[in-house]
Order: sequence, then C-alpha cells, then structure tokens
Amino acid sequence: MRLMLYAVLALGAIALLMSVLSWVAERRLEALAASYITDDPARLPDVPVALVLGAAPIGPEGGPNRYFVYRLDAAAALYKAGKVKYLLVSGDNSRRNYDEPTAMRGGLIERGVPAEAIYRDFAGFRTLDSILRAESVFGQTRLIVVSQRFHLSRAIFLAREQGIEAWGFEAQDVKRAYSLMTELRRYPSALRAYVDVWFDTPPKYTGARIVIGKDPPN
Repeated sequence: MRLMLYAVLALGAIALLMSVLSWVAERRLEALAASYITDDPARLPDVPVALVLGAAPIGPEGGPNRYFVYRLDAAAALYKAGKVKYLLVSGDNSRRNYDEPTAMRGGLIERGVPAEAIYRDFAGFRTLDSILRAESVFGQTRLIVVSQRFHLSRAIFLAREQGIEAWGFEAQDVKRAYSLMTELRRYPSALRAYVDVWFDTPPKYTGARIVIGKDPPN
C-alpha cells in the first residue's frame, strides 16, 4: 500500500512539473514572437508567399470550424492587401476523405483569391511539418504565417529557429473555445516545440521540390 502511495505521489509530481513547464514554455514563446506578429497588414513586409496553417473545416458542433473560417478570412485579406503574391495552404490529408488543403483552397477561391495564386501542402500534419516543408519542399526562406495568435507564437519560434525569416498575420480568435481541451492543448504543444528544436525533429514527409510562382499550382 505504501509503495502504491509513493507511486501515485510521484506520478502527481511529474504531472505537476510537466504542467508548469508547459505553461512556462507557452509564455516564453509568446514573448519571443510578439514583435513579429500583427493584425495590421501595413506593418508586415512584402514577401512572395504566406503560409496558411490548416485546421479542420468542420468544427465539433457540426458546422464550419471558426478557427478555419477566420484563418481563411485573414489570408484573403492579406492577399488582397498586396502583401503577398501566393498563398501556401498547409494541412492534413492523411485520409482519403479528409483534405484540409483542398477545403482551404476552395474557401479562398470563394473569398476572391485566384486559383493560380494558391499552392497546397498535403503533408502539413502539424505546425512543425508545415514550417519545415515550406522551406525544404517549397523553397521559402521568408514568409508570413497566417493563424490565430496562440498558434502563431509557436510557428514563428519554429521558423526562426530553422533560419526562416517569418512574421505572423493574426487571424481573429474564437471568443469561446469549443472545449477545455481545445483551450489547454496549446501548452503541451509549446513544450513540444522546444523539444522538436532541441532534437532537430524532421518533417514526417519530404517530397519533390515545388517552385512557387514557376511550377503550376498543385
């Protein structure tokens, strides 16, 4: 019984430590990235490509995912402001009937972005993959990342640690998260970003090079 109690206390101490480290990591990422993030296109440099980070098109309530909708709104506004020439939409297409990049492309076309200005990355399974593949597959070393602020902090950190000059264009945030898990997962994700940098984690997939602006949109 005493050994079981010690084991429970040890697990609780580890869980508490990981929670504190995750919170500190998230706060640190936000501070490091703050000067690179804005919701005003005029404060961003002109670069060829903006990377739009993926999200599920349909939310848990069964309607359009507000994170997804607001990211596309922001990406279209950035394009129409003339800050970028192309949009690289990166998301998950790991299942035949689930295709974030194509849904993002369709939503951007509905918002007035021409199809020839949109490239798709079908292997953006998580933020790290999207950032690393933007450089290794699509050849971008300067880019604007589009997402909500909590997500941008992590993306900007990963990009700049990789040597990519990155800025963030902040999409409208969701006023009330879909669930407590949706709200809290940013903290372990922030800690994981540090681990990925420390261990130089590669993307899950690489792939043939695609030259944005020269190769036809995929």
